[in-house]
Amino acid sequence: MTVLVVGGGIGGLAAALGLARTGRRVTVLEAAPAFEEIGAGIQVGPNGFRMLDALGVGAVVRSRAVHVDELRLRCGVTGWQVAGLPVDDGFRARFGTYAVVHRDDVLAPLLDACRSDERIDLRVDSGVAAYAQDADGVAAVLRSGELVHGQALIGADGLRSAVRRQLVGDGDPQVSGHTTFRAVIPARNVPHSLKENVVTLWAGPRYHVVWYVIAGGRYVNLVATADNGASEPVNGKPVGHADVMRHFAPLCDDAARVMELADEWRAWVLCDRAPITNWQDQRVVLLGDAAHPVLQYAAQGACQALEDAVCLSSVFDPRDVLGSFARYAALRSERAARVHHASRWMGREIYHPAGEAALARDAMFASWTVADLHERLEWLYG
Repeated sequence: MTVLVVGGGIGGLAAALGLARTGRRVTVLEAAPAFEEIGAGIQVGPNGFRMLDALGVGAVVRSRAVHVDELRLRCGVTGWQVAGLPVDDGFRARFGTYAVVHRDDVLAPLLDACRSDERIDLRVDSGVAAYAQDADGVAAVLRSGELVHGQALIGADGLRSAVRRQLVGDGDPQVSGHTTFRAVIPARNVPHSLKENVVTLWAGPRYHVVWYVIAGGRYVNLVATADNGASEPVNGKPVGHADVMRHFAPLCDDAARVMELADEWRAWVLCDRAPITNWQDQRVVLLGDAAHPVLQYAAQGACQALEDAVCLSSVFDPRDVLGSFARYAALRSERAARVHHASRWMGREIYHPAGEAALARDAMFASWTVADLHERLEWLYG
């Protein structure tokens, strides 16, 4: 029988591909009229690349990625460098690949691999409203009223998952109070003095700005986040340049020059949910943001969805669906919760502190060597 995957983003396609590679038949139900990623650049850590390798698409993603030389933290007010982590031979020998990509440079290879596998049926315009199940199987109830039957169902339908709404019933996501403004800038418009093969993060009082090259060097991804007390969800709303800049003061010269290069901004208000352990309802289980949405500060959203997909496909046994899903949830929930807490901590203590808290952060980084940074990343990347 077929395994149903609700959602055709990075997590859903990775789950479909992983299950198909173990011999399962899979139907992916995507609500949108096409399989596509909304957004621009993401950072993919070594743990994410190991999952892409396990799914057979790591080499393709590496060929499209920008392999940066350093991760750099600078003061948003003075411009001074607070810390730097070289992504050099020593880093790669210990952890593996760290790179930045356009989101589509991860999604497209997964989609191509799924299209090439006859065991995977990809359906668009197939939004799922609910599910129903009995001892023999499960049915996805589409918004159109159609029933799609399978042996098991994986809810990979994102932050506002319909599957989670029925399975957990915990209401809307928690609004963080942080607004992220995103822009993509053609690299040809960037002055030579600002072109470095690094991920640069300027951290200021209640704001930060991140900047790195994506899409094989053709564009620069710019993400500016303000802890501005936003209370209502916003998803990709166009916003004017002056409205963006009022959240980022004082701002050092380099960061200001970078932000002046953007002529089209969109805004998102960041949301997450408190960690849970009840990811499963018999033949139904959650994956990725549907199970454990996190804030952006650890750059782990896509990586954790990929880990879910590989873990689930490795333990799935069609003779024991309930037991397989229980093992998967037990293996993944504690780690996902740790990433959630780390992401919140980083946003509070590393990205947005002011005054004495910022001085304490700077002193902490000044006391650490590169080897110390490696040790502190071992749990995440190792």
